[in-house]
Amino acid sequence: MQQNDLQFRLARADDLPRIVEMLADDPLGATRETYELPLPAEYLSAFATIDADPNNELVVACEGDRIVGVLQITFIPNITYRGHWRAQLEGVRIDPAVRSRGAGKAMVEWAIARARSRGCRLVQLTTDKRRPEALRFYESLGFMASHEGMKLDLTVAP
Repeated sequence: MQQNDLQFRLARADDLPRIVEMLADDPLGATRETYELPLPAEYLSAFATIDADPNNELVVACEGDRIVGVLQITFIPNITYRGHWRAQLEGVRIDPAVRSRGAGKAMVEWAIARARSRGCRLVQLTTDKRRPEALRFYESLGFMASHEGMKLDLTVAP
């Protein structure tokens, strides 16, 4: 698959069912996402917030009319690195039917180019430690595991 076989565009509200379907279609996503129609209202609210924020982009990769990938880019201003911006990639998913054909590589390379066009100095992402294949994939694209990430789940009682 060549990058020109895919088209990248901002997601629309009517793309949400397919996006949530992809997010829920793996062992980790299945534990935190709810794919049912109609979609839970939280997804619609989150989409509206992302869509209204000029520093957030929910992007889909399309092969013809079919959505085969999704990611969210958040552009973050920083004081560090002399005030340069950075881009955070989240929720990266590729349809299993097109994996190993270059769709993921094309989508992440597109996101990197998008970050450059916005003046970002860094592109960063996290990947779950239970996804060693994802870590290898990102390393193959030049990402380095340079930091130890931590998260605090605020839904769990202290």
